[in-house]
Amino acid sequence: MSTLRKIIHIDMDAFYASVEQRDNPAFRGKPLVVGGTPQQRGAVAAASYEARRYGIHSAMPSRLAIQKCRDLIFAPPRFDVYKAISEQIYQIFLAYTDLVEPLALDEAYLEVTSNKLDIPSASLIARQIKVTIFEQTGLTASAGVSYNKFLAKLASGLNKPDGFCLIQPHAAEALVESLPIEQFYGVGKVTAERMHALGIRTGADLKQWTAIDLARHFGKHGHFYYQMAHGQDTRQVVPNRSRKSVGVETSFLEDLSDLDALVEQLGMLSKALQERLEKNQLAGHTLILKLKYADLQQLTRSRTVPELLYKAESLFLLGQQLLKSLPPDERRVRLLGLSVSNFSKEDESTIHTGQLTLEFT
Repeated sequence: MSTLRKIIHIDMDAFYASVEQRDNPAFRGKPLVVGGTPQQRGAVAAASYEARRYGIHSAMPSRLAIQKCRDLIFAPPRFDVYKAISEQIYQIFLAYTDLVEPLALDEAYLEVTSNKLDIPSASLIARQIKVTIFEQTGLTASAGVSYNKFLAKLASGLNKPDGFCLIQPHAAEALVESLPIEQFYGVGKVTAERMHALGIRTGADLKQWTAIDLARHFGKHGHFYYQMAHGQDTRQVVPNRSRKSVGVETSFLEDLSDLDALVEQLGMLSKALQERLEKNQLAGHTLILKLKYADLQQLTRSRTVPELLYKAESLFLLGQQLLKSLPPDERRVRLLGLSVSNFSKEDESTIHTGQLTLEFT
């Protein structure tokens, strides 16, 4: 009989915004975003839960966010603080297992099938981690526990904020069938629209398709979607990765000169890049901005950071910094692109096999 792996996904709740609310009592309980103000032609990098109730989200131009909530508070990003807290949380993870795979400053996978403290219950470990994070940082985290990465990540998002969810093997099939297709890992807006056009709106709909038919419509990702529909995910928790890169770009029907318009396009590119990174199970350390002017001259700017980049809000925030670092130029812009490098594809080796001796918890 095969041993079921025990995977935990920890996701900090509105991490950047929660840090700002923790450190400034005047911000607590109020709609807040991390990012540049409308006067700075900025955009939202992260939004508190209070701000999200107004429909404010990451990559939204600040001028639009303030229209949705006139009392919105803008806090400039403090990456040094976020990185220090992230490292503190990472050390908490290492007390339980060396199999820790950070995805960004605010989330990570842990495999605890075997763990340093010989605790048989993954649920108990996840709850202990949540308590320790709160005791040491004053911040809440949501935890998902299951037997593979897809389900663990799904579980961590079901009861946010300060949530916990265990997806047992016997319950996984019914849960996956009930999911809207948009909640599937790696299914972004564009892919969801393509699936809707094919009559695929839930996990149950997706499960009716064969791997061959899905591959016909979605290429190499079709097999991955097939596995997700059946609650299967053989990806391992891999602390170390090899190097790869991927990017997205857009050419404009009419060349752009307005910075606000470029920032808005950058927000859409950031979301598209996140979708592409997730589809390929990639995250990296270097972001590259590409700009092509109407005279076809091309400029690039890049920045390397310690944390892994794959979330739209981080890509967008760093992309804005790169865009605004360019020298003033009156020329109109024909093309804008974003890409990530210094990352790798996750190992897709098979699930470990062995004698199952403990109930999954």
